[in-house]
Amino acid sequence: MFELNEGRTLLPLYLTLLLVLLCDFVLPGANDLHFHDGASTADVINGDVFFEILDPPELRYSYRIRPAKDFGIPFNKTLQFKEARLVPTYPVHGCQDIMNHDDIAGNIALSERGECSFVFKAAKAQAAGAKAIIITENIDKWDEALDRLIEMVDDKMQLDVDIPAGFLLGRSGAAIFRVLKKSHRKYAIVNLPINLTHVPLSKMNQPPWIAW
Repeated sequence: MFELNEGRTLLPLYLTLLLVLLCDFVLPGANDLHFHDGASTADVINGDVFFEILDPPELRYSYRIRPAKDFGIPFNKTLQFKEARLVPTYPVHGCQDIMNHDDIAGNIALSERGECSFVFKAAKAQAAGAKAIIITENIDKWDEALDRLIEMVDDKMQLDVDIPAGFLLGRSGAAIFRVLKKSHRKYAIVNLPINLTHVPLSKMNQPPWIAW
């Protein structure tokens, strides 16, 4: 055992430093998977939905979204998108008539948060022919420290939305927009939803920018 000149041990100091280091290591990011806190897979993903990107290769991971709370229809087994196109809307905030409606029609729309309500964005995507919409943080304004899955609720505008909607973390949305722009791609190819209930947390193919 180590001792100080005064006869006091260094053990309490070492224990304190060890606890600090462990806390820093295991602290999960906002709304990320709780890999270190003993939660089961079912507990972690309960109520949320996952999709996977197949192409472009740089985005080939599984992504977590939070379904809209009280508008639209749910993501479920009867609503499967296999090798579907995830298409950014133009304008990207999706609060006006969608100009790239030919690309959106029959596919999954991707819009940014801001400028109007979640319900309004979903209604605009639906009017353009989208079969679902994913909304993410504004890529010019999102703050990684505050990045979290948003509970999207009805704004009481009494708009009929008959497509599913989900919210995606800003860091993942920013990566998707960035890669598509860099590779001059109009869309990503996705499977939505995918079932990860029985997949161990350590085996989930999370993007590298998501903190475990």
